[in-house]
This record gives sequence, structure tokens and C-alpha cells, in this order.
Amino acid sequence: KDGARAKVFTKISREILVCIKETGSADPANNSRLYALVQKAKSNNIPNDNIDRLLKKAAGGAEKNDYEDCVYEGYG
Repeated sequence: KDGARAKVFTKISREILVCIKETGSADPANNSRLYALVQKAKSNNIPNDNIDRLLKKAAGGAEKNDYEDCVYEGYG
């Protein structure tokens, strides 16, 4: 159960980081997509401290990992 919860946390965290990188705004009041992702995080019981820490990290630009949205398609 904890593994599934951690997987959801990681997925939403990456979505938030990609959103901030693409839009350039780490303020949910000015970024509707980010606001929706923060609400999604809250609905999945991610603690507010974790969300705030993630927003501060993304706004500061001290991000080690460079995440981008991509789609892999396989045939066969």
C-alpha cells in the first residue's frame, strides 16, 4: 500500500515540476494548470508541507532532474 502511495506522490510531483518548467510560473493563483495539479495532490492526501516544498524547489530553479513530458509508442 505504501509503494502505491509513493508512486502516486512521485507522479504528481513530476507533473507539477514539468508544469512549472513549461509555464514559468510557480504560483497556483496565476497558473490554472498548476492549481489543478495542486488540488489533485491534495485529493491524493499529499501533505501540504510536501506541496509547499516542491513549489519552492521548482521556483528556486535548484532542480537537479530535468523532466519533460514525452510519449513512447511501441508497435509489434
